[in-house]
Amino acid sequence: MSTKQGAKQITEPARKINVYKEADVVVVGGGVAGVAAAVAAARNGANTILVERYGHLGGLATGGLVLVIMPMSDGTKNQQIAGICQEMVDRLDKYGGCIHPRKEDIGSSDEKLINYWRNYPFCVIENRVIMSVPFDPEAYKFVLNDMIGDSGVHLCLHCWGAHAIVEGDAVKGIIFESKEGRKAILGKVIIDTTGDGDILASAGADYTDVITPELRADMALPFRIAGIDFNKFSEFRRTQQPKFGELMKELGDKLGLGGPAMFNYFVLRYSQPDAAWVNNSIKNRSGLKIEDLTWVEVDVRKKAWIFREFYRKNVPGFENCYIVDVAPQIGVRCSRRLIGEYVLKDEDVLKGVIHADTIGVFPDHHHILSAEHPHWHIPYRSLVSRNRENLLAAGRLLSAEIVANELLRPIQGCIIEGEAAGTAAALAVNAGVTPRKVNVKALQKQLLKQGALLEGVKV
Repeated sequence: MSTKQGAKQITEPARKINVYKEADVVVVGGGVAGVAAAVAAARNGANTILVERYGHLGGLATGGLVLVIMPMSDGTKNQQIAGICQEMVDRLDKYGGCIHPRKEDIGSSDEKLINYWRNYPFCVIENRVIMSVPFDPEAYKFVLNDMIGDSGVHLCLHCWGAHAIVEGDAVKGIIFESKEGRKAILGKVIIDTTGDGDILASAGADYTDVITPELRADMALPFRIAGIDFNKFSEFRRTQQPKFGELMKELGDKLGLGGPAMFNYFVLRYSQPDAAWVNNSIKNRSGLKIEDLTWVEVDVRKKAWIFREFYRKNVPGFENCYIVDVAPQIGVRCSRRLIGEYVLKDEDVLKGVIHADTIGVFPDHHHILSAEHPHWHIPYRSLVSRNRENLLAAGRLLSAEIVANELLRPIQGCIIEGEAAGTAAALAVNAGVTPRKVNVKALQKQLLKQGALLEGVKV
């Protein structure tokens, strides 16, 4: 046993690790970015494996109870996001697992529609009906299982992607931990969609984990409450707004928030008629530290019970409410981010710069389309590691400055990036090149063929 900088260390004996599988494309992380990547790769002919540490797919969308696919449209009648994201919505519809405006109502300013859809998160922006999709997390898990199975992806659940296998500057596979022990998977292209960049960091890929005050929040642990009479609650908020404000200040004090509860613990409707999810914002905690992760899990569960008791006793419509569940997967909004061939600048996004290698177009989720609020474009180069071969990253690992990363990290952005990464990986394998050398025009053409929308891109 030795010490380094005052810390005790042990030496782990060298050991041989059995190769579990070999594949063309190995995706690590089964959130929506990982599912989109694996499905796209498999559909484009790549032998694909998806490794996920939990027993379900969907990541923060399902396990983290982030229960809305945010704007897929910009206030006009046109959508900017389709492809695999739209397929997920269509499949959710078949399960009765989501709610969203009809296609013909998108972009409408009709007062009745506005008043109805205002009850659901991001379905109304600046008095226009927006294509946003509140969903049920269990239905979404069914959908993602179906998509993985239908696409022929080899799925490994309860397997924690622990380390990259690197030869020189090329990533050759991963090592994962499981109930069967430590095993390896070899692959031609590795896609990191772990959210925290566990694979890219272990591969020695350049990344940053700097978090600045511009970020809205560091972490979250949402929970669901059911047994709600929303008509009664809405009437109370409409007719007694001052009283509601006073209650929220009182609850904020009970929760130790330093302000009204509605700004830190906010009630959002999703697809169930009597249920809501309560999102929260937890600052100054890191998703990469054991003690912070543990503290959030324990503290928020205490606050969830205080929240439920207070609402039940004081807020009309919540008299019979009960906690359905607390998110089984902690929400980390920002930790490691790839430093790719291109670091997407905040200015690029805010000014609507159209990149020659755009692989996704994203509507502003706070404003309808205007000269001041253009569409945001995601370049392929921001998915490609700048110093490691055979490595792509998608989801909130996007190579981008702080504000750009925050704006593009919601569910729909993760799906866009995942679909592009998986498609590019398959094209690279088929062409016998590394992802860095994929023909971007061929990639864009294939994405368009798959139903993606790349407004403003010439191919």
